[in-house]
Amino acid sequence: MASKGRKRRRAPGKAGGGGGSMMKQLEQLQNQMAEAQAALEEEIVEATVGGGVVTVQMTGAQELKSIKIAPEVLDPDDVEMLEDLLMAAFQEAAQKAQDLTAQRMGPLTGGIDIPGMF
Repeated sequence: MASKGRKRRRAPGKAGGGGGSMMKQLEQLQNQMAEAQAALEEEIVEATVGGGVVTVQMTGAQELKSIKIAPEVLDPDDVEMLEDLLMAAFQEAAQKAQDLTAQRMGPLTGGIDIPGMF
């Protein structure tokens, strides 16, 4: 006869019987994410602004790789225009890098966006 009000306790790590399987899946996901992040460090995105006068290359991990500036845009009397072009190119490259990260990591995270994770 079962006693009333008493619950059977399960051994730690045996909740639901699949604790080991869950840990394996988490470990696998962690490995896949590390591989994807490493690949993002190698992939390059490029942003070109001003009709091609400024080009910025950045990795998927948002590391700046190169800046190219056409000589005709170097006007000492209009430095502000060059600054604006550089700002636009950096912002576009950063957005492309973020989009690439979301594209590569989305399938691994099931679409969950965890700020600061990537």
